[in-house]
Amino acid sequence: MVATYGLPDEPEVWRIMSGVAVLFPGQGSQEVGMGADLFDRHPEILGTTSDRILGWSLREVCVDGPLETLTRTEHAQPALFALAYAMWLEIADLLEGRVRAAAGHSLGEYTALAASGTIGYEAALAVVAERGAAMAAAADAEPSGMAALIGATPESAEEIAVRRRDAGGRLTVANINAPGQVVVAGGIDDLEWLEANARDLGVRRAIRLNVAGAFHSPFMEPATARLGAALAEVVVGDGAFEVWSNVTARPVEASQVIDLLGRQVVSPVLFQQTLENMAAAGIDTFIHVGPGDVTAGMAKRSVEDPTVVVVNDASGTDVLSSLFDE
Repeated sequence: MVATYGLPDEPEVWRIMSGVAVLFPGQGSQEVGMGADLFDRHPEILGTTSDRILGWSLREVCVDGPLETLTRTEHAQPALFALAYAMWLEIADLLEGRVRAAAGHSLGEYTALAASGTIGYEAALAVVAERGAAMAAAADAEPSGMAALIGATPESAEEIAVRRRDAGGRLTVANINAPGQVVVAGGIDDLEWLEANARDLGVRRAIRLNVAGAFHSPFMEPATARLGAALAEVVVGDGAFEVWSNVTARPVEASQVIDLLGRQVVSPVLFQQTLENMAAAGIDTFIHVGPGDVTAGMAKRSVEDPTVVVVNDASGTDVLSSLFDE
């Protein structure tokens, strides 16, 4: 399905837009049946290659499930990476020369790097598989989780986290997704404290998220050694367009890629800041590529009057063809 929001009425306006960015989703966008239309179109990368690297059938897990199996971190991350990359291939020719920047939410940063050519698909998939397994193991090692703070700003969320840490807790800001969408991570006792005291802390509600652990926080420190070993094998090249880092909310230099990907699992995802900085740099068109549409919603909330397009299945080629009047 492809949804469009705020597109110009005249195709000529679309064609002259120079500030185009592609956005890739992270974990949480998975659903059973995703990518069903892509496996036959990309049998090598979604079949032979992926199954060899992963050691399990990508098609079976994505198309047949069950959801409990697909949602496991070690499955969801490589599955979302591979399918989002395949969707990128569907539209890459149409967007050649038009894309100025890319970003991905958490896991999606790897897809952005592969789409730009900074990292090869096979190398990126292998690292993502290790990342998912390492993060799953870290989550299993100590009970932890995440919660969305409704009505919090990044500043107020950080104040709450500091207050809890000063009292001996381990609460940290994990995701700054868009205005009004701030996520914190911590131990189970931290989250229970947060839920019990949300109103007194100036938050309308604290909603526990259905995730395996406290991602993008110090709770993921045990994952860094295994991830670092996998990243050390990766060859980084110059990409066709710039990729923006979750850690810095800025474009990444080739020399920074490995270090920033290693830091990403224990650092907050600065996605709102990334989108705002992209807009300040002249990006006005955002194309979500991959399952779901979560990054499209973040762009709409973070940037004033953006053009936003969602490409989450193979029909995106037809829609973009008409938009670009090819």
